[in-house]
Amino acid sequence: MASSGENKLFIKRNSSPFLAVLSAEGIVPKLLWTRRMDNGDVLTAQKWMNGRVLTPKEMSSEQVAGLLKKIHTSEPLLSMLRRLGKKPVTTAEILNRLAEQAKGRTETRALRQAINFLKDTAELAEYPKKMVCHSDINHNNWLLGQEEKNLYLVDWDQAVIADPAMDLAMLLYWYVEEDQWEDWLGLYGLEFNRSLQLRLIWHMVAMTLRFMFWHQEHAEMKKIILFEKDLLWLNDYAAEILH
Repeated sequence: MASSGENKLFIKRNSSPFLAVLSAEGIVPKLLWTRRMDNGDVLTAQKWMNGRVLTPKEMSSEQVAGLLKKIHTSEPLLSMLRRLGKKPVTTAEILNRLAEQAKGRTETRALRQAINFLKDTAELAEYPKKMVCHSDINHNNWLLGQEEKNLYLVDWDQAVIADPAMDLAMLLYWYVEEDQWEDWLGLYGLEFNRSLQLRLIWHMVAMTLRFMFWHQEHAEMKKIILFEKDLLWLNDYAAEILH
């Protein structure tokens, strides 16, 4: 943070050119200037925002659904990620990465069942229209301006080009009760049909494995146990929708 009088700036070093497009789209706080330093570093300054992060309960709001829809349908964001060399991510690639990570780990029944579900349905869950996904829809990454009018989504380091269901699955599973999924998707502008249901549960299982493996690698036992419980519920849900 830099300040001059009452003016405050949020300064970043060597941030991605993607930041400028996010700013132009109104998805992150406004980018004010970019400067190249003598040592080759590039500094960017964003408007300092006084506000707060969203609470978990606020994640089911219409405002969140609207901003996520805006992100997922933004052609400028998609064009910039492509220019930066990002390639669309398929369910087959996600599956292969998770299957590789699963090797050498203790194979529980839940883990085996989850991997088998992802394998059996990867082709059915593949969606051709790929858009920009944030891929870490944690409530701490959503910032609400002081007057609670402007909502922003920050921390774009893990952005990918993928099925928007990747983001939707994460948000629904963590923050919206199952019996309200259909209503929330209506706010976003989607009909909750069988095809979408499969894509969502596929990405929910994949996401849970991804985070479970991460916490295993960092020896965070309490988190591992929580994700294993999630996996048991998801495996049962997946089995139900397949029959």
